[in-house]
Amino acid sequence: MPVGILERIFAMNDLNDIFQRKVSAAAVAGWWTLLVAVVFLLIQWIVYLFIMNARPEWLLDLWGPGISWSYVQNLWFWIAAIFKMCVWLMTLAVIWLTLWARQLRKNAGGS
Repeated sequence: MPVGILERIFAMNDLNDIFQRKVSAAAVAGWWTLLVAVVFLLIQWIVYLFIMNARPEWLLDLWGPGISWSYVQNLWFWIAAIFKMCVWLMTLAVIWLTLWARQLRKNAGGS
């Protein structure tokens, strides 16, 4: 084989290795982000339980006139539900990245 072809083959293997490491790093970063999001959901749920049990007047005063506790509960529910849907979508993306990184690693080891 001419030297130029060998250099291209080695360069492609280097690029595949770099790409595999980047996909793997993205999967790891995704899992960390997912962990932070779940901890945030847990903290907001605890704060929700505390606020709804105590029902401090300053919270309604902070939001302005005409705000009721049923409105606060409804708004908090929808914000939490939308955030949970985003976390589920992120979970699917992170699982896909993890499986893709594993497949790239397997293909790199086999060839």
